[in-house]
Amino acid sequence: MQEAYARALARPKVFLDVADPEAWLRTVAVNLARTRWRRRRLLDTMVRAGRIEVAPESVPGASPDRVLLVAALQKLSRPTRETIVLHHLADMSVHEVAETLGVPVGTVKARLSRGRALLADLIGDRDAPNPGLVPPRGNAAPAGSSPAPTRGNPAPAPRTPAVPGKTRARHDA
Repeated sequence: MQEAYARALARPKVFLDVADPEAWLRTVAVNLARTRWRRRRLLDTMVRAGRIEVAPESVPGASPDRVLLVAALQKLSRPTRETIVLHHLADMSVHEVAETLGVPVGTVKARLSRGRALLADLIGDRDAPNPGLVPPRGNAAPAGSSPAPTRGNPAPAPRTPAVPGKTRARHDA
């Protein structure tokens, strides 16, 4: 984000003439992130090929959870990954993500749903408590609920409680 603000300050006329400055900043930030990702991928390729050596002390350590999440995110398609990161990690609303990426709101919702399901499969930690990021999966009914009615056995109609002291009058004609 700092770089996006720096670019806005470097060209104040361009920035002030934009219809939605916040959207412009987000777009610049997303484009910068894409560029850095491409450069990082190129660096990783050069390191693996043996062209460049990285000193071990220059690589910061990361928690196992972060490593697992980053590895899972890298397996997602770029559009899905960008949508997940902008919504869940950058705390942007669905509408802001749609505006930033230039796609319809429905596309963002579909990517979020698909991305959450893929992350749940990739991470594979379904027994842990659900923090709200990944919806529960499976056909198990919640504890205390009744089973769903089947085709041949409809659910019984709810009974209305009797009111003490009142009786139902019967009208015979």
